[in-house]
Amino acid sequence: MPKNQRFILYLLEVLIQQLYAGKSMKNGKLVAFNGPGQHLEFKREIVRQLKSGEILVKNLFTTICGSDLHTYVGARKEPCPVVLGHEIVGSVVEVDKNHSGKDYNGDPLEPGDLVTWTIFASDPASVLTKEGIPQKGDNLFKYGHEQITDKEHFHGGLAEYCILRPGTGILKIPKELPLPIAATVNCSIATVAGAIRLAGNIRDKKVVIFGAGMLGITCAAMCRIKSAKWIAVVDISQSRLDKAAPFGADEIFRMESGKIPEALWNKFSDKGVDIVFDMSGSPEAMEAGLELLGIGGVAVWTGAVFATRKVQVNPENLIRKLLTIRGLHNYNYEDFVNGLTFIKRYWHRFPFASVVEKEFELSDAEQAFDYALKYKPLRVGIWVNPKT
Repeated sequence: MPKNQRFILYLLEVLIQQLYAGKSMKNGKLVAFNGPGQHLEFKREIVRQLKSGEILVKNLFTTICGSDLHTYVGARKEPCPVVLGHEIVGSVVEVDKNHSGKDYNGDPLEPGDLVTWTIFASDPASVLTKEGIPQKGDNLFKYGHEQITDKEHFHGGLAEYCILRPGTGILKIPKELPLPIAATVNCSIATVAGAIRLAGNIRDKKVVIFGAGMLGITCAAMCRIKSAKWIAVVDISQSRLDKAAPFGADEIFRMESGKIPEALWNKFSDKGVDIVFDMSGSPEAMEAGLELLGIGGVAVWTGAVFATRKVQVNPENLIRKLLTIRGLHNYNYEDFVNGLTFIKRYWHRFPFASVVEKEFELSDAEQAFDYALKYKPLRVGIWVNPKT
């Protein structure tokens, strides 16, 4: 069908829906990802009417997460086409009458309020949600990961709007918090808050963090706030390690050939460290972390959210040292709250303002992904609706 005919049919569809609804309807831009190796597709679609308990948000800023990059290159599979982007901040446009009209903390929500929200919407009645694991609850819906359909388009960061479903944790954010910082709360910051929860008491503990990406540097900062005795960050990239010290690391170590850096091993080969976080997803790093742990040590793994080889565990070491391994994928509602609380209090203390190293407009989304892959910054940001 010729383009002009498709456009006329689109306008007719808009008009019919407007007449049917009895009021004007919105339409908005979005960027569709159709699969690895394909160009991003720019589209304009109708924003459907809200269903019971939903909220319409105008996306303002989104950051490209590591999982977005994994999907973009094919290391992670998502149903296509999909609107990528889940680290999002936006402003409230409309609140359905059947929504409580309040955010997760009980604060009233009004049009124009700045908000961020959980990466997921989860059934509050499901068993796992009640057990504090809503990110694995029934009828799970994940923003930035769902397939575009004929009726559902606006559920990711690379779009002008996002429709928030019931079971989404929504939090108001203060106007003084820069949007590029606020956008990272609902993935990396909240995930690290969950990892800290799983690690237990941090005070006076010796901590090693594998991976100096966004998760790793945030983990160092949170451990510093939690009064860790000593914090080390390990990575294969010297440029990333150089950024870790201002976020609370006492020492940095470069890992080569999948082996524990000799200086780090010599420091703790006797009694070991107390807590090891893996934010890298590298099997070699996870194995090295287990070797570094002392008696009663805890390993928290969050990085391996893509296919890797199996991790080799020495069962004698695990048993004799009474070690604990805990995994975390995403986070729960309280982690989300704690993540925002942390960043509101401490974004000035640590250089979080430098995390988003380059910004693009939505029309340049493909260049943003290419830049992130080429230069590997902590984060690349995209202004969905241009700065005013």
